[in-house]
Amino acid sequence: MKNIPEFFGCMVFNDAVMKERLKPEDYDAFKKTTVEGRPLKANIADVIAVAMKEWAVEKGATHFTHWFQPMTGFTAEKHDSFLTPLPDGRAIMEFSGKELISGESDASSFPSGGLRATFEARGYTAWDPTSNAFIKDNVLCIPTAFCSYGGHALDKKTPLLRSMEALNRQALRILRLFGNTDVKFVIPNVGAEQEYFLIDKDLYRRREDLMFTGRTLFGAMPPKGQELDDHYYGAINLRVSAFFKELDEELWKLGIPVRTEHNEVAPGQHELAPVYAKANVSTDQNQLIMEIMQNVAKKNGFICLLHEKPFKGVNGSGKHNNWSVSTDTGVNLFTPGDTPHQNARFLLFLCAVIKAVDEHQDLLRISVASAGNDRRLGQNEAPPAVISLYLGDELTAILDSIENDTAYDTKEKTLIKLGVHAIPRFPRDSTDRNRTSPFAFTGNKFEFRMLGSKDSIACANMMINTAVAESLRVFADELEQSPDFNSALQKLIKETYRKHKRIIFNGNGYDENWIREATEVRGLLNLRSTPDCLPHYYRPENTRLFETHRVLTEAEIRSRSEIILENYCKIINIEAKTMSDMVRRSILPAISRYAGRLCEIANAKRDALPDLHIPFEEETVEKLNNLATEIYNRNKELMSVLASTVCLPNVVDKAYAFKKSVIPLMDGLRNVVDEAEGLTASDYWPYPGYSELLFGVT
Repeated sequence: MKNIPEFFGCMVFNDAVMKERLKPEDYDAFKKTTVEGRPLKANIADVIAVAMKEWAVEKGATHFTHWFQPMTGFTAEKHDSFLTPLPDGRAIMEFSGKELISGESDASSFPSGGLRATFEARGYTAWDPTSNAFIKDNVLCIPTAFCSYGGHALDKKTPLLRSMEALNRQALRILRLFGNTDVKFVIPNVGAEQEYFLIDKDLYRRREDLMFTGRTLFGAMPPKGQELDDHYYGAINLRVSAFFKELDEELWKLGIPVRTEHNEVAPGQHELAPVYAKANVSTDQNQLIMEIMQNVAKKNGFICLLHEKPFKGVNGSGKHNNWSVSTDTGVNLFTPGDTPHQNARFLLFLCAVIKAVDEHQDLLRISVASAGNDRRLGQNEAPPAVISLYLGDELTAILDSIENDTAYDTKEKTLIKLGVHAIPRFPRDSTDRNRTSPFAFTGNKFEFRMLGSKDSIACANMMINTAVAESLRVFADELEQSPDFNSALQKLIKETYRKHKRIIFNGNGYDENWIREATEVRGLLNLRSTPDCLPHYYRPENTRLFETHRVLTEAEIRSRSEIILENYCKIINIEAKTMSDMVRRSILPAISRYAGRLCEIANAKRDALPDLHIPFEEETVEKLNNLATEIYNRNKELMSVLASTVCLPNVVDKAYAFKKSVIPLMDGLRNVVDEAEGLTASDYWPYPGYSELLFGVT
């Protein structure tokens, strides 16, 4: 192992590199841009571009790219060489401030949701100077935002950056009311825990469904799954350990501070977790983590599966988005603190989140909506589709005492009056990690557990930032107009909690009784599928929210909704066609061959011993023939319904048709095929089974 501190971040144009290569005055000018949001002067941009190019060339880079995150959910890059030819036939390596700050790309093939006309194919990239440039595969990658010819956001980063600014504006208003004038800006920080599966690369190549869709469309469960919990935190085998080691090194080179790796619950499943970073930086890093995991896995003979539900019958993979807010002075605003003043501030910010989650359940659900994640949520392995917020008994008791003007049950029996008496201190980790809660307070942060494994975290954090910014805006408007701040603060916390405490649930989110209580008694939303979610995106209240905070325009909202629905339809269409192809070309012929072979064996036995009873061959052939007929008919019906569904002109109608008609037919077809797999000899079945896929690595 190399000396980690020496090579950590060696491929990143970070603060230390800039301090070393820039003049102090140029470095200070750049920091004012990143910290205070001041425009970067052209001459400073040129200086930084030269320093960045020289550093990159020394590291072996020959090209640069504006690295951005279009609405595909993946990253995109167009490589341009530093090479500039000279008239005398020689060449030099050049890179200007103009090339650093912005670029132009053909946006015609990226999803736009109607934001651009066909003839407006240009897309523009704009440097995000708050996220460090880095070198990947000898290419200098410059993190950028991506917009259309008309100025609309075509990516996931731009709205995230806007939401961070919105949260900063409103949080500063609140802090000023508490007399804090030292804080210059407030930052949402995120740590994203990443779950994934590793399977053998050779087995992957023999499964059309894994190659085309990322998940197994068929597969009978083996005798053992995850019942024994023996894989969870288990000893890591040598092949996986070698993968972990190489993955760590590649991520550390890029300055991604990965600290935790372990085996997850399902066989073949693992988890990786980095240290927290600023929300946009963490988003960039998570995209890199997913890309590099997949590349390193291939080098080690694996395929890294990021689908939310690659295997039926075992846990799917999620991404736990740990979100907090801190100041530039290093104060986490979700830490209770040691004084009444700090405690009151903590409770106000806590109530802002409670209000935000209750009022914007739909937006949080939309932020994790996809065809794959719909199959994972609510399956007793991930949070349910119903949004609730977990606080733990101690915090809930404190808020109850404030609401009811009763003593909080401590040894001192303290009556909580904000700004007058101290709220009793409670331990930093006074809450458990409720694995069944979609949105849980876990000490000094909130863990949003609903994201799918392959999701970009940009959308979820954009939603959280904006919703909390709106709560803080409402609070600031009220408190700024009050002549008695402490009294108004006490009343505001009490009324906010009373109005929105229906969203708080500290119990088992998997309990069916909770789902009934949540929807029938508390009136919470239960948006179980992507088509159910998306109409909420452009509700008037949500449009006002995003436009008020300058995060999304109405056109951008509608485009995103359309892109998500189109993607949902395309994914299910591909899955259905892949199922049909596997059935027609491989599965039915395999069943037929095996049944035919059994008939040959049965006939041979009868020829030898006419009176011999042969129940295995006869009963198996009969069952397989019946199943083959049913598979054929179900597949035929699926293709017929699919053909009529894809012709629907309206994307909303099409998405609902996929949900209500196509998916049930796919599930029904799968059940029959899986039954047939259990009756067919393994050397006749055309695809590697779950025993090999889940346990092949170990």
